[in-house]
Amino acid sequence: MRLWAVLAAIMLLGAAPPDGELVSIPIPDSPDILVGRICAPRLGGPWNVAVLNHGSPASAAQRAAMQPASCASEPVRWFTQRGFIVVAALRRGFGLSTGRAVEDSGACDAPDYAQSGLRGAEDIDAILRFALARKDARPDRPVVVGQSTGGWATIAYNGPNTVVPATFISFAGGRGAHAFLKPPTNCRPDLLIAGGAILGAKAQASMLWISAANDSYFPVPLVEAVQHAYNQAGGKARLAILPSFGREGHALFQGEGGSKFWGNAVERYLAEARGGS
Repeated sequence: MRLWAVLAAIMLLGAAPPDGELVSIPIPDSPDILVGRICAPRLGGPWNVAVLNHGSPASAAQRAAMQPASCASEPVRWFTQRGFIVVAALRRGFGLSTGRAVEDSGACDAPDYAQSGLRGAEDIDAILRFALARKDARPDRPVVVGQSTGGWATIAYNGPNTVVPATFISFAGGRGAHAFLKPPTNCRPDLLIAGGAILGAKAQASMLWISAANDSYFPVPLVEAVQHAYNQAGGKARLAILPSFGREGHALFQGEGGSKFWGNAVERYLAEARGGS
């Protein structure tokens, strides 16, 4: 029944989309389907691809109610205004995407953060392959961006199985934050650092990591420790700590006015990637 609900929603909303194009994205060798939204610049094309990967709310009820990012949201508009076709899709276990929540990292006292990220990376791979197969998409140098849980999955996707060379950006990427809904408690930050080393050993391309100084989910010292472990293991992550953003820096990427903080750093990094550096 859930699959039929997905298809019905796509037919209803995709027929005359007021907010981009709602699409269904298959996962190779899996019966599951991801629900996503395509937002494109108004004129011209083909366009470079940007895949935006969402974070995770605390409760299962909130996850079930999630929808793909709107074309009117600030990060989506930032990329479409710069000539990107944006794909924002819900991974398994979120919203109307089918399948169980494969990114569950396990019990708080013994989480497997690396495997959690790698499972999320499987969905990112399916989303990117779908996007690159479009006739209005350029096949070269896509941008993969993630926030929080999606940022951690983006870090994990930077590895030997990436479908094409890509530019990777992670905003406050991590797992295990706000354990028991009590900030700034994190589930086993030592294992998050260890997970960073595991993912760093698999990394292929350089990355940009961005965090706000007042992120209570992943405080700066923890982010710096994860980055150090990641780079020591072979990764190449550049960390940009930006000024405090509003009451909660974890909302930096999606929050209103956030692009005024992160836009210049991302613009410079994309320019470097286009230049081949």
